[in-house]
Amino acid sequence: MAFLDEARQFYENRGREILHAEFPELEECIAAGLAGHGSECFGYDDEISRDHDFFPGFSLWIDDETDRIAGVALARAYAKIFPGRGGERSALANNARGVHTITDFYRRYTGSPGAPESWEQWMSIPEYALAEATNGEVWRDDTGTFSHIRTILLTGMPEDVRRKKIAARAVSMAQSGQYNFSRCLRHGQTGAAAFALAEFVQASCSMIYLLNRRHMPYYKWVFRGMEKLGKLGDLREALEFLLTGEQDEEGIALKEGVIEDICSAVIRELQAQHLSDVRTDYLEPHAFSVTDHIENAQIRALHIMEG
Repeated sequence: MAFLDEARQFYENRGREILHAEFPELEECIAAGLAGHGSECFGYDDEISRDHDFFPGFSLWIDDETDRIAGVALARAYAKIFPGRGGERSALANNARGVHTITDFYRRYTGSPGAPESWEQWMSIPEYALAEATNGEVWRDDTGTFSHIRTILLTGMPEDVRRKKIAARAVSMAQSGQYNFSRCLRHGQTGAAAFALAEFVQASCSMIYLLNRRHMPYYKWVFRGMEKLGKLGDLREALEFLLTGEQDEEGIALKEGVIEDICSAVIRELQAQHLSDVRTDYLEPHAFSVTDHIENAQIRALHIMEG
């Protein structure tokens, strides 16, 4: 059974009962689920995942007023279900389980107590942090406070910010993959070529998540997450090949072709989403075309690689 399913089972079998019995007046103020840091919150856990920092549990999210009234008591009640784990309610805790205030939970990932209020905030939050703030499941949230912020983080990125990030990824893909990979090899700089290839894969993966309007997770889960993406998710194997394929003469030739195939697929999607209207196989002009369609003058004026 996946950890998310186990966590929900623990909540339904024990957590809901204890909250109803001990906190009837606050029960409707307590959101329950599991989200945050860790493979289990993404649903990616397996037997290997359970060799460290693993124990059963779920999350309870409360507002600041509920924390003032009953935060300590809630932590003690949680400890009745999971002895030895009830006190883990700090914003600096290394796991998602336990009792947390809503403001502390989101501040951990976004730097603010709720959803971003400016395009600058959206631009500065790392993709993996947004992914961790919005993964997992919410099983109960009567007030809707926790879920409201979660929905904004999932779907509320301003389109101009998304376009700026897409433009930056397009430039990075062009420079690292279409230009510098082969050029570094001709210079005999195999280490620099490896860096260029890694940069191309990183930028390409981020581009694909952005084109799907999804947040790219921490690097070790990037390819796993691509399996669920409807647009260009099938490029996962090609991108993995660039990192793992042989680097002999035949392998290099194959990789150069794969890079161009990936760029062509991305360009077709850019055009399908009406993000670029130029006609070229090189991604850099597409980056400037995407930027030209940004309405916010401040965002449009940022350096082409910023985003």
